[in-house]
Amino acid sequence: CVHTENCFVPISEIIAVEETEFNKKQRNIGRWQKMAKLHAFTVYYVKKARNHRWRCSDATFWCVDEHLCNQWTQALKELLEMQKSRPKQLLVYINPYGGKRQGKRIYEQKVAPLFSLASISTDVVITEHANHAKDNLFEVNIYKYDGVVCVGGDGMFSEVMHGLIGRMQKDSGIDQNNPKASLVQCNIRIGIIPAGSTDCICYSTVGISDPVTSALHIIVGDCQPLDVSSVHHNNTFLKYSVSLLGYGFYGDILKDSEKKRWMGPMRYDYSGFKTFLSHHYYEGTIAYQPAKHTHGSPRDKESCRTGCYICKQSARQLAEQNKEHGLKHEEGEEEWKVIKGKFLAINAVNMSCACPRSPKGLSPAAHLADGSADLILVRKCSRFDFLRYLVRHTNQDDQFDFPFVDVYRVRCFQFTSKLSEDNESNVMDIGKKRFGQFCRDHPACCCNIVNSTWNCDGETLDSSAIEVRVHCQLIKLFARGIEEDCKDEAAHSQSSIEQLL
Repeated sequence: CVHTENCFVPISEIIAVEETEFNKKQRNIGRWQKMAKLHAFTVYYVKKARNHRWRCSDATFWCVDEHLCNQWTQALKELLEMQKSRPKQLLVYINPYGGKRQGKRIYEQKVAPLFSLASISTDVVITEHANHAKDNLFEVNIYKYDGVVCVGGDGMFSEVMHGLIGRMQKDSGIDQNNPKASLVQCNIRIGIIPAGSTDCICYSTVGISDPVTSALHIIVGDCQPLDVSSVHHNNTFLKYSVSLLGYGFYGDILKDSEKKRWMGPMRYDYSGFKTFLSHHYYEGTIAYQPAKHTHGSPRDKESCRTGCYICKQSARQLAEQNKEHGLKHEEGEEEWKVIKGKFLAINAVNMSCACPRSPKGLSPAAHLADGSADLILVRKCSRFDFLRYLVRHTNQDDQFDFPFVDVYRVRCFQFTSKLSEDNESNVMDIGKKRFGQFCRDHPACCCNIVNSTWNCDGETLDSSAIEVRVHCQLIKLFARGIEEDCKDEAAHSQSSIEQLL
């Protein structure tokens, strides 16, 4: 066989192999034109570009011997068949309304041809209303699919995630309203084709919000476990969260921006500026349980990357703890820490929450699958100091290096506002009291006048008093985490060569 370029591609990153009609590939054949008949096959593979972007490239090989050509084709196809992690059948939900209303076009023009090339069969559902995908996942036979793909923004992903987790708990007889319930892991992977106004989850798990890159991660069968936080109020399930739970600043931004949807994505900038100027602070109490099983800390500068060692070790340690003690040790009085104060913002993140505007995110060293969340408390401070803190999200300085900012790696936490707290006989007992007691008799504690709103992955929560618990690696994505930067690898290689010389 003859090919004009040198190219090394691992089998895991080959997309497809096809027999090629030679007369369609007339370039670069040179002296081979005089041959009576040529036989060819084309290998389609992943080509990695800058900034974690992937593209589908191809290389065509030709030879005179038909038998040899067939042998190569057959051998490569058999190797691809052995890649058992690759999906063969997918359920696809497309949100035609989200973002810039480009979901359907993006899927049909950029994604569907790649799935077809990789011989992946799909059942496509165009969503017609809110919660269409979530409701549908309770009805379809999800077990015949190798994965569920959502085409849209973070809101669409959240809907599919809630449907999939809810369906798995229902089939396993688990009550989601029980905040102490040990949830069943979802082994059906979720793929995200970004087509929304915000694609934070895609950016934080792949490194870029690009439909073709995400489609290729799905095709090669990548798998990235992801922690999920459950949010409860009064022993009632509210939501699941995978990125941001924000009270105060980020909750107020969301609440204000919801009234200005007509402005499009620009509403976030407007509401952010307005909220910053208002400079509201809120009084309340946080009770949290430290994540003692984790091998990292929020300020260790250890970023979560592909094949993360900290995620693997922390998950293993947590599994051993649960096997030995169950969940009972969490009720231990000594394990709860209580913080009372006035806060401009309370943020809990399961991932870095990185995005193009904030390349490091809200917590640069947060991990995708270590069974913990980073709890960030921004206490009442001057407007100028708060601005300094916000600016740190856009540069390389340590954003936690302020006297008014505290950060903790937690396994679970509870929050209650000052109003409901005033009606408690013993505030310091919060860590060991059942959460339902906080405001069962005083529903006014959820009054919007004195309380902020919780921003749960871009959706508002009705209750200000919540109980949050992190479920380690509850779901899996068609992703591999963020790979080390190619430039860093090249520099490292160059450094190694110089040392050898």
